[in-house]
Amino acid sequence: MSTINGLPAHVLLVHFVVVLIPVAVVLEIAVTLWRRLRDLLWWAPLVLTAGLVVLVRYTIDAGEWFQDRLGHPPFIKEHADLGATAIWFAIALLVVAVAIAVLHWRERRSGSSTALTAIVAVLAIVVGVASCVQVYRIGDSGSKAVWSDTVGLAPPR
Repeated sequence: MSTINGLPAHVLLVHFVVVLIPVAVVLEIAVTLWRRLRDLLWWAPLVLTAGLVVLVRYTIDAGEWFQDRLGHPPFIKEHADLGATAIWFAIALLVVAVAIAVLHWRERRSGSSTALTAIVAVLAIVVGVASCVQVYRIGDSGSKAVWSDTVGLAPPR
């Protein structure tokens, strides 16, 4: 996928990633910390993060297509390098979702495990914070690459 309605697909897809990663992080942390919520929604982080892995891969591919189309300008390099790491954070969120499902399954079979719940909670928080920070860094570098010269040259109102 290279364009959507005549626009580079990357600039549209990235908005879904920027919204859905923090949503996945909040969902994973909430489902990990609240047992009743986990009983109801243990499957939701799995579905969301599996979709995110696919979406992030498409977004990276679309970004590479866009970068090729622009002729690999140097101002995009930092953004492209950071953007390539997004897949690893999406995969880490999927691993947390799998851990939540395992926690739920174990609780249904053997009862509650405070140690396992604590491990999954720490994992969810650490991966979640790291993912949100990385999404910010990627977006910031992309915004600077696109807008720093444009805004710097704009006459004041």
